[in-house]
Amino acid sequence: MHQWVYPIRLIKEADGGFVVQCRDLPEAITQGDNRESALEAAEGALQAAIEARITDREAIPLPSRPQSRELNVALPLTTAMKATVYWAMREKHVNQSALARALNIDEKEVRRMLDPNHPSKATTLEQALHHLGKRVVLGIESLD
Repeated sequence: MHQWVYPIRLIKEADGGFVVQCRDLPEAITQGDNRESALEAAEGALQAAIEARITDREAIPLPSRPQSRELNVALPLTTAMKATVYWAMREKHVNQSALARALNIDEKEVRRMLDPNHPSKATTLEQALHHLGKRVVLGIESLD
């Protein structure tokens, strides 16, 4: 089972703020004035990095195990589902046309499904994942 939860490192700055880095997605670098804002910014940076990789048709690395002093940050649900559809399509060598035919939808719908700016429905993403041999399993963690 893949979880879209990436390990990040918070690097304390002299001014009291934090720089955020992610080994798996080096382009996801951000900062925050305090720990809370840095963690919030980390989620946005990871989301932007994943969305850019989908848009640019680049590979998305699966999250690695956290190392000492790293914290886990999860992708937002819709981004995680879109990333899974995209990742599974690449894994199974299924292009957008083939997925559209299999789901009996227009190819434009598949493009929209993968578009980071399009508010795809969870049911549509679940159908695509089912066709690709995947399913969504939701997990809830406490923030404290």
